[in-house]
Amino acid sequence: MASTDSVKTAWPAQPERQAWLAVLARAPVNDLEHAWAALTQQPAFRFLRPPETGLTQVRARAGGTGQQFNLGEATVTRCTVQLESGDIGVGYVMGRNGRQAELVTVFDALLQDPVLGPSLQRDVIARLARQQAERQQRQAEATAGTKVDFFTMVRGDD
Repeated sequence: MASTDSVKTAWPAQPERQAWLAVLARAPVNDLEHAWAALTQQPAFRFLRPPETGLTQVRARAGGTGQQFNLGEATVTRCTVQLESGDIGVGYVMGRNGRQAELVTVFDALLQDPVLGPSLQRDVIARLARQQAERQQRQAEATAGTKVDFFTMVRGDD
């Protein structure tokens, strides 16, 4: 049995980690590179699994709620690293960008640190999430401009 000194605290909660991984996975590689360059000290890490590209099956539901079916395949890149502190980060990104997967993975490991994690949440994740929301809003506004309202005219029996 390990001593209590070697047991890490319960940081992070699973939903919190899922949320930051989603933000990181959607972030463009340039934004991740900027966040990486902004770190005061870039940590040393080793690859447990270097970036590797493969396919995953995409599932969908008819009408969003119906029975599931296989929609097709998507290219994904995954990576796993371990920091000198022992924290392990994982990352999956859509596409073939190994550097993007590497940065997602390293940030995942850094965010698990109970001391460093909260500041990265505030400085990196919140900023990336805000940028993604702004991009989504601009896209929604551009799409709304092309909306066509269809209506049915009822003809009476005169």
